[in-house]
Amino acid sequence: MSTNQEFDCVVIGAGVQGSFTAYQLAKHKQKTLLLEQFILPHTRGSSHGQTRIIRKAYDEDFYVNMMDESYELWAQLEREAGVKLYRQTGLLVMGPEKSHYYEQVKNTLQRNKVPMVTLTSDNFNQHIPHVKLTEGNGAVVEVTAGVLYADRALKAVQAQFQKLGGVIRDNEMVMDIKPGPIVTVSTSAGVYRAKRVVITAGPWANRLLAHTGLQLPLEVVKINVCYWKEKVPGSYDVRRRFPCFILTESQESKEHIYGLPSNEYPGLVKICYHTGSKADPDQRDQQTDRSDINILQRCVKHCFPGLIPEPAVVESCLYTLTPDRHFVLDCHPTYSNIVIGAGFSGTILWSLVEWMVTQGRSCTWMLQQITEQKLHFHSSSDRPTVKG
Repeated sequence: MSTNQEFDCVVIGAGVQGSFTAYQLAKHKQKTLLLEQFILPHTRGSSHGQTRIIRKAYDEDFYVNMMDESYELWAQLEREAGVKLYRQTGLLVMGPEKSHYYEQVKNTLQRNKVPMVTLTSDNFNQHIPHVKLTEGNGAVVEVTAGVLYADRALKAVQAQFQKLGGVIRDNEMVMDIKPGPIVTVSTSAGVYRAKRVVITAGPWANRLLAHTGLQLPLEVVKINVCYWKEKVPGSYDVRRRFPCFILTESQESKEHIYGLPSNEYPGLVKICYHTGSKADPDQRDQQTDRSDINILQRCVKHCFPGLIPEPAVVESCLYTLTPDRHFVLDCHPTYSNIVIGAGFSGTILWSLVEWMVTQGRSCTWMLQQITEQKLHFHSSSDRPTVKG
Protein backbone atom coordinates (compact mmCIF):
# COMPACT_ATOMS: atom_id res chain seq x y z
CA MET A 1 0.00 0.00 0.00
CA SER A 2 1.20 3.51 -0.90
CA THR A 3 0.88 5.94 2.01
CA ASN A 4 1.10 9.71 2.29
CA GLN A 5 2.52 10.37 -1.14
CA GLU A 6 2.37 14.09 -1.95
CA PHE A 7 1.40 15.72 -5.25
CA ASP A 8 0.65 19.18 -6.55
CA CYS A 9 -2.65 17.85 -7.90
CA VAL A 10 -4.69 14.66 -7.78
CA VAL A 11 -7.18 14.12 -10.61
CA ILE A 12 -9.93 11.58 -9.87
CA GLY A 13 -11.38 9.84 -12.91
CA ALA A 14 -9.31 8.85 -15.95
CA GLY A 15 -11.90 9.38 -18.64
CA VAL A 16 -11.32 11.95 -21.36
CA GLN A 17 -11.86 14.96 -19.11
CA GLY A 18 -9.67 13.70 -16.28
CA SER A 19 -6.94 12.38 -18.55
CA PHE A 20 -6.66 15.63 -20.51
CA THR A 21 -6.70 17.66 -17.31
CA ALA A 22 -3.86 15.58 -15.88
CA TYR A 23 -1.93 15.92 -19.14
CA GLN A 24 -2.26 19.72 -19.12
CA LEU A 25 -1.19 19.89 -15.48
CA ALA A 26 1.88 17.78 -16.21
CA LYS A 27 2.74 20.00 -19.17
CA HIS A 28 2.79 22.90 -16.72
CA LYS A 29 5.30 21.13 -14.46
CA GLN A 30 2.78 20.07 -11.84
CA LYS A 31 3.46 16.80 -10.04
CA THR A 32 0.16 15.07 -10.87
CA LEU A 33 -1.53 11.80 -9.93
CA LEU A 34 -4.38 10.43 -12.06
CA LEU A 35 -6.65 7.97 -10.21
CA GLU A 36 -9.05 5.50 -11.84
CA GLN A 37 -11.27 3.02 -10.01
CA PHE A 38 -11.24 0.45 -12.83
CA ILE A 39 -8.37 -1.27 -14.61
CA LEU A 40 -7.51 0.71 -17.74
CA PRO A 41 -8.79 0.56 -20.41
CA HIS A 42 -12.41 -0.16 -19.45
CA THR A 43 -15.96 0.21 -20.79
CA ARG A 44 -17.82 1.12 -17.61
CA GLY A 45 -18.03 4.90 -17.96
CA SER A 46 -18.57 7.46 -20.71
CA SER A 47 -15.25 7.79 -22.56
CA HIS A 48 -14.86 4.35 -24.12
CA GLY A 49 -15.66 3.40 -27.69
CA GLN A 50 -13.85 3.97 -30.92
CA THR A 51 -15.44 7.18 -32.20
CA ARG A 52 -17.09 10.45 -31.18
CA ILE A 53 -18.36 13.45 -33.16
CA ILE A 54 -16.45 16.75 -33.00
CA ARG A 55 -18.39 19.78 -34.24
CA LYS A 56 -19.20 23.47 -34.02
CA ALA A 57 -22.89 22.96 -34.79
CA TYR A 58 -24.32 24.10 -31.48
CA ASP A 59 -27.16 26.45 -30.70
CA GLU A 60 -25.05 28.87 -28.60
CA ASP A 61 -22.02 30.94 -29.52
CA PHE A 62 -19.92 30.07 -26.48
CA TYR A 63 -19.62 26.43 -27.54
CA VAL A 64 -18.57 27.43 -31.04
CA ASN A 65 -15.93 29.77 -29.61
CA MET A 66 -14.49 27.02 -27.42
CA MET A 67 -14.23 24.62 -30.31
CA ASP A 68 -11.75 26.81 -32.20
CA GLU A 69 -9.09 26.16 -29.56
CA SER A 70 -10.27 22.60 -29.11
CA TYR A 71 -9.36 21.74 -32.71
CA GLU A 72 -5.92 23.28 -32.18
CA LEU A 73 -5.35 21.19 -29.06
CA TRP A 74 -6.35 17.98 -30.81
CA ALA A 75 -3.92 18.77 -33.64
CA GLN A 76 -1.20 19.48 -31.07
CA LEU A 77 -1.75 16.11 -29.39
CA GLU A 78 -1.67 14.37 -32.78
CA ARG A 79 1.76 15.91 -33.42
CA GLU A 80 3.10 15.07 -29.98
CA ALA A 81 1.84 11.48 -29.97
CA GLY A 82 2.40 10.80 -33.67
CA VAL A 83 -1.08 9.29 -34.14
CA LYS A 84 -4.12 10.31 -36.15
CA LEU A 85 -6.99 11.28 -33.82
CA TYR A 86 -9.33 13.31 -36.05
CA ARG A 87 -10.88 12.66 -39.44
CA GLN A 88 -12.87 15.34 -41.22
CA THR A 89 -16.20 14.01 -42.47
CA GLY A 90 -18.53 16.98 -42.23
CA LEU A 91 -21.67 16.97 -40.13
CA LEU A 92 -25.15 16.83 -41.65
CA VAL A 93 -27.71 18.61 -39.44
CA MET A 94 -31.35 17.90 -40.27
CA GLY A 95 -34.47 19.15 -38.54
CA PRO A 96 -37.83 20.89 -39.02
CA GLU A 97 -36.92 24.03 -40.91
CA LYS A 98 -38.96 26.34 -38.70
CA SER A 99 -38.11 24.69 -35.38
CA HIS A 100 -36.33 26.75 -32.75
CA TYR A 101 -33.31 24.48 -32.26
CA TYR A 102 -32.62 23.90 -35.96
CA GLU A 103 -32.85 27.64 -36.67
CA GLN A 104 -30.57 28.40 -33.71
CA VAL A 105 -27.89 25.97 -34.92
CA LYS A 106 -28.03 27.32 -38.46
CA ASN A 107 -27.90 30.94 -37.28
CA THR A 108 -25.02 30.22 -34.89
CA LEU A 109 -22.98 28.64 -37.67
CA GLN A 110 -23.66 31.59 -39.97
CA ARG A 111 -22.98 34.22 -37.29
CA ASN A 112 -19.62 32.65 -36.44
CA LYS A 113 -18.69 32.17 -40.10
CA VAL A 114 -18.29 28.42 -39.75
CA PRO A 115 -17.92 26.82 -43.20
CA MET A 116 -21.27 25.29 -44.09
CA VAL A 117 -23.40 24.24 -47.04
CA THR A 118 -27.18 24.60 -47.08
CA LEU A 119 -28.98 21.80 -48.90
CA THR A 120 -32.45 21.87 -50.42
CA SER A 121 -34.95 19.13 -51.12
CA ASP A 122 -33.98 19.43 -54.80
CA ASN A 123 -30.24 18.81 -54.38
CA PHE A 124 -30.16 16.87 -51.09
CA ASN A 125 -29.75 13.37 -52.54
CA GLN A 126 -27.09 14.51 -55.00
CA HIS A 127 -24.92 15.30 -51.99
CA ILE A 128 -26.26 12.82 -49.41
CA PRO A 129 -27.34 9.53 -51.00
CA HIS A 130 -29.20 6.82 -49.06
CA VAL A 131 -30.83 9.31 -46.68
CA LYS A 132 -34.43 10.49 -46.90
CA LEU A 133 -34.99 14.15 -46.01
CA THR A 134 -38.39 14.41 -44.35
CA GLU A 135 -40.79 16.87 -45.93
CA GLY A 136 -40.56 20.19 -44.11
CA ASN A 137 -37.05 19.50 -42.84
CA GLY A 138 -34.04 21.65 -43.57
CA ALA A 139 -30.48 20.41 -43.93
CA VAL A 140 -27.07 22.01 -43.54
CA VAL A 141 -23.60 20.49 -43.60
CA GLU A 142 -20.95 21.84 -41.24
CA VAL A 143 -17.87 21.22 -43.37
CA THR A 144 -15.11 21.05 -40.74
CA ALA A 145 -16.82 18.62 -38.35
CA GLY A 146 -15.70 15.04 -38.13
CA VAL A 147 -14.81 11.97 -36.13
CA LEU A 148 -12.52 11.74 -33.12
CA TYR A 149 -10.98 8.34 -32.50
CA ALA A 150 -11.92 8.08 -28.84
CA ASP A 151 -10.13 4.97 -27.53
CA ARG A 152 -7.02 5.94 -29.48
CA ALA A 153 -7.14 9.47 -28.05
CA LEU A 154 -7.40 8.24 -24.46
CA LYS A 155 -4.48 5.90 -24.94
CA ALA A 156 -2.42 8.67 -26.54
CA VAL A 157 -3.09 11.33 -23.91
CA GLN A 158 -2.45 8.96 -21.02
CA ALA A 159 0.84 7.91 -22.61
CA GLN A 160 1.87 11.55 -23.09
CA PHE A 161 0.94 12.30 -19.48
CA GLN A 162 3.22 9.51 -18.29
CA LYS A 163 6.04 10.70 -20.57
CA LEU A 164 5.79 14.05 -18.81
CA GLY A 165 6.29 12.35 -15.44
CA GLY A 166 2.62 11.93 -14.53
CA VAL A 167 1.55 8.97 -12.41
CA ILE A 168 -1.48 6.81 -13.22
CA ARG A 169 -2.94 4.53 -10.58
CA ASP A 170 -5.78 2.42 -11.92
CA ASN A 171 -7.82 -0.19 -10.05
CA GLU A 172 -7.89 2.21 -7.08
CA MET A 173 -11.29 3.28 -5.81
CA VAL A 174 -11.43 6.52 -3.84
CA MET A 175 -12.77 5.78 -0.37
CA ASP A 176 -12.54 9.22 1.23
CA ILE A 177 -11.66 12.86 0.51
CA LYS A 178 -10.69 15.09 3.42
CA PRO A 179 -10.74 18.76 2.35
CA GLY A 180 -8.34 21.34 3.73
CA PRO A 181 -5.39 23.51 2.64
CA ILE A 182 -3.86 20.15 1.75
CA VAL A 183 -6.48 17.66 0.54
CA THR A 184 -6.12 14.04 1.64
CA VAL A 185 -7.43 11.40 -0.77
CA SER A 186 -7.71 7.84 0.53
CA THR A 187 -8.12 4.98 -1.92
CA SER A 188 -8.42 1.21 -1.73
CA ALA A 189 -4.64 1.03 -2.08
CA GLY A 190 -3.14 4.18 -0.60
CA VAL A 191 -3.34 7.66 0.84
CA TYR A 192 -2.35 10.75 -1.16
CA ARG A 193 -2.01 14.41 -0.23
CA ALA A 194 -2.30 17.27 -2.71
CA LYS A 195 -2.55 21.05 -2.91
CA ARG A 196 -5.44 20.67 -5.35
CA VAL A 197 -7.90 17.97 -6.35
CA VAL A 198 -9.90 17.77 -9.59
CA ILE A 199 -12.99 15.56 -9.60
CA THR A 200 -13.90 14.37 -13.11
CA ALA A 201 -15.62 11.13 -12.19
CA GLY A 202 -18.58 11.25 -14.56
CA PRO A 203 -21.46 9.12 -13.23
CA TRP A 204 -19.70 8.73 -9.88
CA ALA A 205 -19.21 12.47 -9.28
CA ASN A 206 -21.84 12.84 -6.56
CA ARG A 207 -20.52 9.84 -4.65
CA LEU A 208 -17.16 11.56 -4.39
CA LEU A 209 -18.65 14.99 -3.73
CA ALA A 210 -20.55 13.54 -0.78
CA HIS A 211 -17.21 13.39 1.07
CA THR A 212 -17.00 17.18 0.69
CA GLY A 213 -20.57 17.95 1.77
CA LEU A 214 -21.82 18.80 -1.73
CA GLN A 215 -24.35 17.22 -4.08
CA LEU A 216 -25.21 18.38 -7.60
CA PRO A 217 -28.46 17.62 -9.47
CA LEU A 218 -26.80 15.15 -11.84
CA GLU A 219 -28.81 12.52 -13.67
CA VAL A 220 -27.11 9.36 -14.88
CA VAL A 221 -28.69 7.61 -17.86
CA LYS A 222 -27.72 4.55 -19.84
CA ILE A 223 -27.49 4.97 -23.61
CA ASN A 224 -27.86 2.03 -25.96
CA VAL A 225 -25.13 2.51 -28.57
CA CYS A 226 -26.54 0.83 -31.67
CA TYR A 227 -24.89 -0.23 -34.92
CA TRP A 228 -27.02 -0.85 -38.02
CA LYS A 229 -26.00 -3.05 -40.96
CA GLU A 230 -25.80 -1.68 -44.51
CA LYS A 231 -27.94 -3.48 -47.06
CA VAL A 232 -25.31 -2.69 -49.68
CA PRO A 233 -21.77 -2.68 -48.22
CA GLY A 234 -20.09 0.72 -48.45
CA SER A 235 -23.27 2.80 -48.84
CA TYR A 236 -22.61 4.78 -45.66
CA ASP A 237 -18.84 4.31 -45.46
CA VAL A 238 -16.54 7.05 -44.14
CA ARG A 239 -14.21 6.37 -47.10
CA ARG A 240 -17.04 7.33 -49.43
CA ARG A 241 -17.34 10.65 -47.62
CA PHE A 242 -20.58 9.85 -45.84
CA PRO A 243 -20.82 12.43 -43.03
CA CYS A 244 -21.65 12.30 -39.35
CA PHE A 245 -25.18 13.51 -38.78
CA ILE A 246 -27.63 14.89 -36.21
CA LEU A 247 -31.39 14.76 -36.60
CA THR A 248 -32.50 17.49 -34.19
CA GLU A 249 -36.05 16.14 -33.92
CA SER A 250 -38.22 13.81 -35.93
CA GLN A 251 -41.60 12.15 -36.21
CA GLU A 252 -40.29 9.60 -33.74
CA SER A 253 -38.94 11.93 -31.05
CA LYS A 254 -38.19 15.48 -29.94
CA GLU A 255 -34.73 14.37 -28.75
CA HIS A 256 -31.66 14.34 -30.98
CA ILE A 257 -30.74 11.25 -32.94
CA TYR A 258 -27.12 11.21 -34.05
CA GLY A 259 -24.92 8.96 -36.10
CA LEU A 260 -21.47 8.33 -37.51
CA PRO A 261 -20.50 6.72 -40.82
CA SER A 262 -19.50 3.10 -41.14
CA ASN A 263 -15.96 3.04 -39.79
CA GLU A 264 -15.23 1.18 -36.57
CA TYR A 265 -17.20 -1.96 -37.48
CA PRO A 266 -17.08 -2.68 -41.25
CA GLY A 267 -20.53 -2.38 -42.78
CA LEU A 268 -22.15 -1.05 -39.60
CA VAL A 269 -23.35 2.53 -39.00
CA LYS A 270 -23.54 3.92 -35.46
CA ILE A 271 -26.92 5.59 -34.81
CA CYS A 272 -27.95 6.50 -31.27
CA TYR A 273 -30.66 8.27 -29.33
CA HIS A 274 -29.25 11.22 -27.37
CA THR A 275 -30.85 10.27 -24.08
CA GLY A 276 -31.71 7.15 -22.14
CA SER A 277 -33.24 5.77 -18.98
CA LYS A 278 -32.00 6.44 -15.47
CA ALA A 279 -29.35 4.02 -14.29
CA ASP A 280 -27.16 3.27 -11.31
CA PRO A 281 -23.58 3.35 -12.65
CA ASP A 282 -22.69 0.32 -10.54
CA GLN A 283 -25.77 -1.61 -11.70
CA ARG A 284 -25.92 -0.48 -15.29
CA ASP A 285 -26.44 -3.95 -16.73
CA GLN A 286 -29.67 -4.33 -14.76
CA GLN A 287 -31.16 -1.42 -16.73
CA THR A 288 -32.66 -3.17 -19.76
CA ASP A 289 -35.04 -0.54 -21.16
CA ARG A 290 -35.15 -0.70 -24.96
CA SER A 291 -37.61 2.12 -25.66
CA ASP A 292 -34.82 4.14 -27.27
CA ILE A 293 -34.06 1.25 -29.63
CA ASN A 294 -37.71 1.14 -30.67
CA ILE A 295 -37.54 4.86 -31.52
CA LEU A 296 -34.33 4.32 -33.48
CA GLN A 297 -35.82 1.43 -35.43
CA ARG A 298 -38.66 3.62 -36.66
CA CYS A 299 -36.23 6.41 -37.53
CA VAL A 300 -33.88 4.09 -39.44
CA LYS A 301 -36.79 2.61 -41.39
CA HIS A 302 -38.07 6.08 -42.28
CA CYS A 303 -34.85 8.04 -42.92
CA PHE A 304 -32.13 5.50 -43.78
CA PRO A 305 -33.54 3.09 -46.35
CA GLY A 306 -30.12 1.56 -47.00
CA LEU A 307 -29.88 0.14 -43.46
CA ILE A 308 -31.52 -2.95 -41.99
CA PRO A 309 -33.88 -1.54 -39.28
CA GLU A 310 -32.72 -3.92 -36.58
CA PRO A 311 -29.50 -3.22 -34.65
CA ALA A 312 -26.72 -5.67 -35.42
CA VAL A 313 -24.68 -4.68 -32.35
CA VAL A 314 -25.82 -2.96 -29.14
CA GLU A 315 -23.27 -1.61 -26.69
CA SER A 316 -23.80 0.84 -23.84
CA CYS A 317 -22.51 4.13 -22.50
CA LEU A 318 -23.39 6.27 -19.48
CA TYR A 319 -24.35 9.93 -19.77
CA THR A 320 -24.18 12.34 -16.83
CA LEU A 321 -26.56 15.26 -17.32
CA THR A 322 -27.43 18.50 -15.53
CA PRO A 323 -31.01 19.82 -15.64
CA ASP A 324 -30.16 22.41 -18.32
CA ARG A 325 -27.76 20.07 -20.16
CA HIS A 326 -24.83 22.48 -19.71
CA PHE A 327 -21.70 21.25 -17.98
CA VAL A 328 -20.44 22.20 -14.52
CA LEU A 329 -16.81 23.34 -14.30
CA ASP A 330 -16.25 25.23 -11.10
CA CYS A 331 -14.44 25.39 -7.80
CA HIS A 332 -16.12 23.76 -4.84
CA PRO A 333 -18.22 26.47 -3.11
CA THR A 334 -16.51 25.83 0.24
CA TYR A 335 -13.09 24.47 -0.71
CA SER A 336 -11.52 26.54 -3.48
CA ASN A 337 -8.72 24.02 -4.07
CA ILE A 338 -11.20 21.35 -5.21
CA VAL A 339 -12.31 21.67 -8.85
CA ILE A 340 -15.44 19.94 -10.11
CA GLY A 341 -15.96 18.91 -13.74
CA ALA A 342 -19.27 17.15 -14.40
CA GLY A 343 -22.24 16.91 -16.73
CA PHE A 344 -20.33 17.00 -19.99
CA SER A 345 -22.43 14.37 -21.76
CA GLY A 346 -25.13 16.83 -22.81
CA THR A 347 -22.67 18.89 -24.83
CA ILE A 348 -20.48 16.18 -26.39
CA LEU A 349 -17.46 18.44 -25.91
CA TRP A 350 -14.61 16.02 -25.73
CA SER A 351 -11.98 18.61 -24.87
CA LEU A 352 -13.66 21.04 -22.52
CA VAL A 353 -11.60 20.38 -19.43
CA GLU A 354 -8.40 20.16 -21.44
CA TRP A 355 -9.15 23.65 -22.70
CA MET A 356 -10.15 25.29 -19.45
CA VAL A 357 -9.10 23.55 -16.26
CA THR A 358 -6.36 25.08 -14.13
CA GLN A 359 -3.36 24.45 -16.43
CA GLY A 360 -1.43 24.04 -13.20
CA ARG A 361 -2.47 27.41 -11.79
CA SER A 362 -4.97 28.45 -9.12
CA CYS A 363 -8.73 27.95 -9.22
CA THR A 364 -9.04 31.73 -9.18
CA TRP A 365 -7.16 31.87 -12.47
CA MET A 366 -9.44 29.19 -13.92
CA LEU A 367 -12.58 31.12 -12.98
CA GLN A 368 -11.07 34.30 -14.42
CA GLN A 369 -10.62 32.50 -17.73
CA ILE A 370 -14.20 31.23 -17.64
CA THR A 371 -15.51 34.72 -16.91
CA GLU A 372 -13.44 36.34 -19.65
CA GLN A 373 -14.86 33.87 -22.14
CA LYS A 374 -18.41 34.68 -20.90
CA LEU A 375 -18.76 31.07 -19.79
CA HIS A 376 -19.15 31.42 -16.06
CA PHE A 377 -22.94 31.36 -15.94
CA HIS A 378 -23.06 28.27 -18.13
CA SER A 379 -20.36 26.39 -16.21
CA SER A 380 -21.00 27.51 -12.64
CA SER A 381 -22.37 25.10 -10.05
CA ASP A 382 -24.19 28.13 -8.61
CA ARG A 383 -26.43 28.81 -11.64
CA PRO A 384 -30.18 28.54 -10.95
CA THR A 385 -30.75 25.33 -12.90
CA VAL A 386 -28.04 23.54 -10.89
CA LYS A 387 -28.38 25.24 -7.51
CA GLY A 388 -32.15 24.77 -7.40
